[in-house]
Amino acid sequence: MNIPADLKYTKDHEWVKIEGNTATVGITEFASKELGDIVFIEVDTVGEEINQSDVFGTVEAVKTVSDLFMPVSGTIDEFNEALEDSPESVNLDPYGDGWMIKVTMAGDADTSELLDADAYKELIGQ
Repeated sequence: MNIPADLKYTKDHEWVKIEGNTATVGITEFASKELGDIVFIEVDTVGEEINQSDVFGTVEAVKTVSDLFMPVSGTIDEFNEALEDSPESVNLDPYGDGWMIKVTMAGDADTSELLDADAYKELIGQ
């Protein structure tokens, strides 16, 4: 299972790439495999300020719908619109083409609860 060392992770299986005050967010390969074939992603919170751990959208797979949780507080600037036509990108390339949102992190955004790759591997039993 691919768990890139340069990313941070949540206990809810989101990944975060932090560059300056911008965070790119998606779900992990582990989450995409657990969900199965992803058929739809809904994020209707673009432009909104969302607190850490609040729901920012949903991901729908063939058998289930799962909430997406904000890994850091901030304003959602962008949704990966390519996922509207190709939601399977989340299954095929969760850390690349399957990214979901870009966030401008709040000035007081807390990243202390984010996991590094080793801690995430331990969480999922890798």
